[in-house]
Amino acid sequence: MRNYLLIILFSAVTSAANAQFVAADSLKNDSTALYEAKESIGKRLNEKITNSYFKTKYDTNYVVRPKEKWLLRLLGNYAGNYIHAKGTVNDVYSKYDLHTRRNTSVSLEVNYCDLAVALSLNPDKIKGIYDDYELNLEYHNNMISLDFNYLRATSLTGDIKLGNIDHLDEDGLRMNVVNASAYYIFNHRKFSYPAALYQNYYQRRSAGSWLAGLSVQTGSIKTTDELKERSPMAPEVHLKFANVALGGGYGYNLVLGQRSQWLLHLSAIPSVVVYKHNRLTVNNDEKKDHGLNFNMIFNERAAVVYHFSPRYLGGASIMMSNSIFDNGNITVNQNKWIARAFFGVRL
Repeated sequence: MRNYLLIILFSAVTSAANAQFVAADSLKNDSTALYEAKESIGKRLNEKITNSYFKTKYDTNYVVRPKEKWLLRLLGNYAGNYIHAKGTVNDVYSKYDLHTRRNTSVSLEVNYCDLAVALSLNPDKIKGIYDDYELNLEYHNNMISLDFNYLRATSLTGDIKLGNIDHLDEDGLRMNVVNASAYYIFNHRKFSYPAALYQNYYQRRSAGSWLAGLSVQTGSIKTTDELKERSPMAPEVHLKFANVALGGGYGYNLVLGQRSQWLLHLSAIPSVVVYKHNRLTVNNDEKKDHGLNFNMIFNERAAVVYHFSPRYLGGASIMMSNSIFDNGNITVNQNKWIARAFFGVRL
């Protein structure tokens, strides 16, 4: 009987051990299969991104892709916004010549096959002396270019004629503004817009192109409770504007140097407003502007890029958006700009 019990116990232990070995092998195989599946998906995705990056949709005598897929850029950014507005509503006249606090930041951008992420640092934000918020989104290829900017600011200061106020300190007005634009590049096989501003293409020869553009500007400016506390006699003012414009312009890339190391870019797109909805309210009295007056939006770009070698580059750029809206009673002029200096390394 004892021998039978030993045999049964030995068989049970052996079966359990074999089951553990089988389970361990199965777990190892599942883990290996999962890793290989993830690696395969990552490999296919990388191949798709790489193939799209090097896909030739341009004249390689004029435009080429850098052979390096990685681009690291260190950028210094300096941005500002000016607002000039005036209007008369029921014999109440107001005028603004204001600007926001300058936005200075340093960014590190990592670009892989046109997929880019950036980390920005604003020293004034860290110190707690900059409360405005700004968001920039961009997409650019040789055929289409998109820009989006949102600014929320209470740092507007400057000269103002508003009741008994002749100068405005910060926190007196709250501004929310959206600037968006889209461009189509007709000669996209020879002219590279991103080669000048983002360096993910390389312009080998000088070329230009006609451009078609769509621009949208919308936002509002209104007095704050802080202003009413400081100046109880100040009227309550609320300016709203929304404008859509269509237009066309021209851009040119000038390439200089024996190795095409210099690139100078200049482009401008004037647009005519085809839809507008502007409204100025002073102490609940409203003046609207929905007419067909001749109003315009301008978008300008300029850049200089120098290639120290195929891997190292540096330069500067400036992007501006200006608007002029005037119907005789209400005039609004907005100027938004951002200047950049950069140094890049291709890997």
